[in-house]
Amino acid sequence: MKGTKGRRRFIDYPRRGREGPRHWLPSWRQWLSVFACGVLALATAFTIIYANVDIPGENALARKEATVYYWADGSQMVSVGAVNRQNVPLDRVPESVQRAVIAAENETFYSDSGVSLKGIGRAVVNMVSGEDAQGGSTITQQFVKNTYLSQDQTVTRKVKEFFIALKLSNQRDKKEILRGYLNTSWFGRDSYGVQAAAHAYYGVDVKQLNASQGALLAALLKGSELYDPGLNKANHERAEERWKWILDREVETGVMTAAERATYREFPEPRALVKPTSQAGQTGYLIDVANKFIKSATNLTDKDLLRGGYRIYTTFDKARTRRLEKAVTDVRKKTIDPKQRAADTFVEFGAASVRPGDGAILALYGGTDATKHFINNADTSAVPAGSAFKPFVLAAAAQELSERSGSPSVMATADRRFGALRGALLNSQSQPFVQAGKSLGLEKIRDMAVAAGLRKESMARLEQTFPLGTSAPSAIRMANAYGTFANGGRHAEPYAVTKMTLDGEPVDGFTRPAPKEVLTPFQARQMAGTLESLGWLTTRLKPEETADATDAKGTDPADDAGGRQAVPAAPDDKPVAAGATLPGDRQKSAWFIGTPGPTGGAPDAGEPVTAGEPTTAITMFRNKPGAPQLLPMQGVGGPKTELGTSIPPQIWAAYQGTS
Repeated sequence: MKGTKGRRRFIDYPRRGREGPRHWLPSWRQWLSVFACGVLALATAFTIIYANVDIPGENALARKEATVYYWADGSQMVSVGAVNRQNVPLDRVPESVQRAVIAAENETFYSDSGVSLKGIGRAVVNMVSGEDAQGGSTITQQFVKNTYLSQDQTVTRKVKEFFIALKLSNQRDKKEILRGYLNTSWFGRDSYGVQAAAHAYYGVDVKQLNASQGALLAALLKGSELYDPGLNKANHERAEERWKWILDREVETGVMTAAERATYREFPEPRALVKPTSQAGQTGYLIDVANKFIKSATNLTDKDLLRGGYRIYTTFDKARTRRLEKAVTDVRKKTIDPKQRAADTFVEFGAASVRPGDGAILALYGGTDATKHFINNADTSAVPAGSAFKPFVLAAAAQELSERSGSPSVMATADRRFGALRGALLNSQSQPFVQAGKSLGLEKIRDMAVAAGLRKESMARLEQTFPLGTSAPSAIRMANAYGTFANGGRHAEPYAVTKMTLDGEPVDGFTRPAPKEVLTPFQARQMAGTLESLGWLTTRLKPEETADATDAKGTDPADDAGGRQAVPAAPDDKPVAAGATLPGDRQKSAWFIGTPGPTGGAPDAGEPVTAGEPTTAITMFRNKPGAPQLLPMQGVGGPKTELGTSIPPQIWAAYQGTS
């Protein structure tokens, strides 16, 4: 070999006496030395970190401040989220419940070291890739997170969790750790700990739970928002599948016999959801809408919000909310009598007021009482819009008219189509809208409705009747979309929270996007003028004039309003831009959407229309709990209500203070 003589080096690299690739390729001894040094370095680092990481004091979750919601004027609406937890010793928790939790969450709990390297590795990879870092933790790690650390999904928190869990597992008895885990875990329904969960889901003390009920509570540890069977049908299906899996897993791990498993065939249905009395009346519905907005804006969860300490400043106007509730209650008492008319049973109302300029939700009516009626009628997407959807068809035609260019005949055709649709809307005709669906295209109509503010997921199938209002938007979204017409054609996304703080620090996510132009100011003025004409037909005639009387020509004055029973005009005799369902719709709903505004006039290309008052949408329908479809509206409120379509306008008038 060449070059073998010379002074011997401590580290022979690059390797002398070797040529080509072998000159640069380390020997096996060098590889082994590097590996040994790496292991030694890691072991040293591990030992140092382990020695320096102490088990901190338990966090003050039970002493956390409640979350406070505020009205738009800054006054307090309600304080919620005080931690609902009662610690119990492990001997009060049935062994069958303990076994179910261990089988579901960490079957090697009593034999493992308290940590899962595989789970931590997966969490780190997920965090680096921007995905959810949860999942894969042992019971000991989850207890550490619940008791000693924050809920932040960061690498630093995961590393701390690992070392504290390892040290805790070496210093504490496993049963003590299991007791702590069962007392601090979140089960949903405002419940921290298995004792609170036993009361929330089954109305019993934890010691009275059986193995089947324990398996369902264990399923909730995976996430009550997805596995609480009382929330919705999809949750129920997931919960039942998870419940079955846990019981089967107990058999597989040898903690339950197959014979005992065979006795648990019927799903242990929990009790119905019950909201706290502090959320009675409309408060629970307001909180529901605010929380939905918060979760979409910040990625916080219900569990996060229930930990407390938040200050949430909403857009809700206290006076308007109470006035809207009173209007619905008063008109309901006057028109709906289930004791006298079977058709008046299961009648529901929903309503929402949204400010057109920025999308602020100022008021809503979600039902009679949030602690008794759990579906928020102001935010449900199950009620067909009927003729109240037709203005979006007209808006699509207005847009087409402005986009058309070419020969005078082409322009004239588009102009005639818009004029025909406008006349059909004012005269309660449907066939021109079906034809418009063919000429304009159903996709164009749908896109216009979505751009104006309706959710795409609430849109019905694109078929012949689509332009007649088979879609089922919420009252919030209907008010918001009509507000686009009143806001000069600019759409502002609806929102319910202006700002939010945690322990005095602002929470990010509440920057409002600028409104987007959907229609030109001229197109918006065309729409506003048409809806004001429709509102004039609906609101200028007095109810007593339309009930039995005829005019001098011997005709029913209501005929001039397309068969509608009219309601009093807007305050100060201002025009009202309105949309509504009609008796001829034959839909299982009744709607009225109105925007009081400035005096109208001939459409022009001047300043965009803005409304000083919010746009308010009111819906009415019949919903029997458990029934797959809405009930028909025939006979609701008596024979003179035109399938109930005259009742929402009466509520609107009462809300405006004109009845």
